[in-house]
Amino acid sequence: MAAMTKPMPLDTFTRLSPALAADCVDGLAASIDAVAARAAPTHRFLRYGWFAAALQAYGGAARTLTVTREGEPAAALPIVRAGPGWLGLASVPGCYWPFRSFPVRDDAGVEVAEALLARLAREANALRLGPVYDGDPGLELLRAAARAKGWAVLDRFVADSYLLDIAALQAEGTWPRNSTLRKNRFHEKHLAGHGELDWRFVSGADWDQDAFDALAEIERRSWIAARTDGSDAKFTAEGHGGFWRAASADPAIAAMMWAAVLRVDGTPAAFSFDLNAGALKYAIANSYDPAFAKHSPGKLLYYRNLVRAVADGMTKVDWGAGDSGYKRVIGAERGPAIRDWLFVRPGLPALAGGMLRGLWRRSGHEQAN
Repeated sequence: MAAMTKPMPLDTFTRLSPALAADCVDGLAASIDAVAARAAPTHRFLRYGWFAAALQAYGGAARTLTVTREGEPAAALPIVRAGPGWLGLASVPGCYWPFRSFPVRDDAGVEVAEALLARLAREANALRLGPVYDGDPGLELLRAAARAKGWAVLDRFVADSYLLDIAALQAEGTWPRNSTLRKNRFHEKHLAGHGELDWRFVSGADWDQDAFDALAEIERRSWIAARTDGSDAKFTAEGHGGFWRAASADPAIAAMMWAAVLRVDGTPAAFSFDLNAGALKYAIANSYDPAFAKHSPGKLLYYRNLVRAVADGMTKVDWGAGDSGYKRVIGAERGPAIRDWLFVRPGLPALAGGMLRGLWRRSGHEQAN
C-alpha cells in the first residue's frame, strides 16, 4: 500500500498567490465599472462614464490595462498617450477635480499592482499619475510594486489639500458656532432686500441643461470671468462644462454630483458644487454674482450646504487645494499633499528618469513646512 501523503498545513494555502491575469484592450474596458463598484467609497466615481467624459471633453484615444484575480477584475487603468510619441509616455485620463487616478478593488494587494506594471511596461516607457492625493489606493499600490520591481518613481509637489472633519468638530461642540449662524441670519435678512430667496439642491436626475446653464451663468458674472481668461471655470463652454455635462450621463455619477444653488428673484446668484462619495464630500467649486457680494451669498450657501450634508450622514469635507483662508475659517485643516507622479519602467528609461528626478521635482511647487 502506498504511503499516504501528509496534508499541507493551512497556512501554506493562504500564502499561495491568487491566479492573476493582465491584459490591455483598445478603448475603455467595460470592467472599469466592476472595479469601481468594489473600490474604496471615496473612489467609486472613477467609472467608465468618468473616463469617457474626459476623452469627450479633452480628447485622446484610450487603452485600458486590466488585472483579473481568479477571474474577477481587480484593477483597471485607462491610459492615453502624452507628449511626443518617441517618449513612450502615458497618462491617466480624467478630470483634475477632485483628483486624477484609477480604480482598484479595496481588497487588492501589491501583487495586483505588480501585474499591472508588468503589462504597462509593454505599452509605455513611463506613466504619469496625478495630480493625486498622498495615500490614494492606486498610487500606494503602484509605489510598493515599483520599488519591488525596479521602476523609477518621481514625484513633484502640487499643493496641500484642506479637510473639514465635521464629525470631530461636532464632537467638540464647536461647529457650527452660534455666532456664525447669527451672522448668517443677519446677512440673509439683508440679502432678501434684493428679492425673494430660493435655496435648492441639484443631484441625480435633476442634472439637465437648465441646471448646468444656471451654474455657467453665475460663473460668467463671477470673478473668474472678470480676472482670468475663464479657462478654469467648471461649467462654461470655454471652461470644463463639457466634462461635467458628459459625466452626468452616467446615472451613478450624476447621483454623486451635488449642487446647492441660490436664486434671487429667480436669477441664479450663487452655487456650491460637490461630489458626494460615501461619507466624504469633495467641495469642487463655489461661485457667486458679485452684485450680491456685500451680503456674502457664497458663505451663506455653503453653510446651508454643509448643514444639509450633516443631515445626510456626511462626516468630512475635502476642500481640495487653493485659497486656504476661508477654508480655515470654516474649520478645515491641512490634509494630504497633492502630487504629480511618474513611474518609469526598469532599464534605460528608469536610469534616465533617475537622472531627471531633480528637474521633475523643481517643476512643481515648493511645499510649505
